[in-house]
Amino acid sequence: MQTRITLIAAVFLFFFSILVVRLFFWQIIKGGELSSQARSQYEKGELVFATRGNIFAKDGTWLAARGPAWLVFAELPKLEKKPSQVAELLAPYFIKKEEGEEEKEYKIRLLDEIERIEELLSKKDAFWVPIKHKITPDDKRSIEELDITGLGMEPEETRVYPEASSAAHILGFVGKNEEGEDIGYFGLEGYYDLSLSGKPGFLQRESDAKGVPILSADSLEIGAVGGVDLITNIDKTVQLIIEKRLTEGIEKYGAQAGSVVVMNPKNGAVYGMVSFPSYDPSEYFDFSDELFKNPVVSSSFEPGSIFKVLVMSAALDAGVVKPDTVCEICTGPLKVDKYYIRTWDDKYHPDSTMVDVIVNSDNVGMAYVGQKLGADELYDYLSAFGLGTLTGVDLQGEVSPQIRPKGTWNIVDLSTTSFGQGIAVTPIQMIRAVSAIANKGRLPTPHVVDRLRGEGWEENITPKDGPQVISEDTAEKLTAMMVEAAKHGEAKWTYLRGFKVAGKTGTAQIPFAGHYDEEKTIASFVGFAPANEPKFIMLVTLREPSSSPWSSETAAPLWYSIAKDLFLHFGIQPEN
Repeated sequence: MQTRITLIAAVFLFFFSILVVRLFFWQIIKGGELSSQARSQYEKGELVFATRGNIFAKDGTWLAARGPAWLVFAELPKLEKKPSQVAELLAPYFIKKEEGEEEKEYKIRLLDEIERIEELLSKKDAFWVPIKHKITPDDKRSIEELDITGLGMEPEETRVYPEASSAAHILGFVGKNEEGEDIGYFGLEGYYDLSLSGKPGFLQRESDAKGVPILSADSLEIGAVGGVDLITNIDKTVQLIIEKRLTEGIEKYGAQAGSVVVMNPKNGAVYGMVSFPSYDPSEYFDFSDELFKNPVVSSSFEPGSIFKVLVMSAALDAGVVKPDTVCEICTGPLKVDKYYIRTWDDKYHPDSTMVDVIVNSDNVGMAYVGQKLGADELYDYLSAFGLGTLTGVDLQGEVSPQIRPKGTWNIVDLSTTSFGQGIAVTPIQMIRAVSAIANKGRLPTPHVVDRLRGEGWEENITPKDGPQVISEDTAEKLTAMMVEAAKHGEAKWTYLRGFKVAGKTGTAQIPFAGHYDEEKTIASFVGFAPANEPKFIMLVTLREPSSSPWSSETAAPLWYSIAKDLFLHFGIQPEN
């Protein structure tokens, strides 16, 4: 009997020990996790989305705006219809027949969408599934009329671009990150994403077993902070002019690509910027990724003869030449090491002054200037002009090609750089550097946004003044040279009589596999007007024009075709 009692007591002790261990495990070790799970059954928390800021043109009209959109979701346990039935009902609202699309192609896309939705609704381990993001208010109403139990809607935002693809490279677009959240990419949307996005809020409340909020219970609410608006310097008239003219120019001259930038040289305010080929930011997913990059800030090129104005201004400022200094080696081709430097038209001008060198765009004359200045001093001036460093323009994706390190230049490097070959710049770097000549020697900082605007406040964006790169006197002399180049240079036939333009053409061969392609060029023209008190500076580039490789026959006439419209817009009158 005693043995049986002992055995029973041992069994009870054994099970009691197990019970104590299990209680210790669940209450102590897993207590925090279980408590959290319990709270999640009666405490519901959700993010409250923040509205995204708008982007405005200079005149207050929209460039990019927020618009209403909705997320369609399903609570799977509550669905009364079969997944296949729901999918067939919803798919036509998500897949619309496109203009010109054949019926067969549309039906294939529709069936694919039905299959996608059905697969989502057939998940066994899910309670809540998102079905479609950013549907329109009209489609929302139509879907609600279907009265499908288990479907719900949550408010979202969509990005609206009233001018379609206009200013696409300036604006960028809004896409999704890895977590499925809206995020800005490229352009202003990318650069100012943090400001535009705002800060989401959070709502936490207690609910009963059926998920109905308990009104008398405590709740926690942190309000969302909407994103700020951007008011830009973009002049819609300027933007539309350059887009129209560039499109015409690319077609007329058979170019592969092109870009135009219009800026205020005094303060760096960007009035307009366009590059082609382009894309539609509202339909960005239908375009190749390579089109998203803005060539004005993200692509480099060898500038060719437009670069000569920077080298000449450096030499004038350093005092190694004067406007009337005579070139001593301009009688014919110049041998440098094992290479020969020739003029663009193989014509030579003995006893050319420095003014003549710029007017004739003389490569031999510029090599002479480079020799007078020296590699180290040229490097210092080019660095002062902002080459080799970012300009600081407020657009995502800016790059900066590096200048060959100081002290490593040989005689060939010095000579070729003097006339704009063997060195790379971005268009934004180039127009900024030439702006220093138009701005009495001071380097501006290019910027697109003029001010930020929030709820009841505004903040001006005031870029820092750049350094004094060259003296005011040097800038005045170089401006006079550029006026002569515009009037009497190789593009003189395009000059608009009565309007005082300071300008310079540039034709650069494109480097390919270690050598230059003689057939393919980048044609460019940079200029500002009126020369004595400029209201704008503009850089035009055309890549691989097929009608003519020379900028005097492509980029220059395109520049003047745009300038005609800008003279009217800015109220610039002819001098006589």
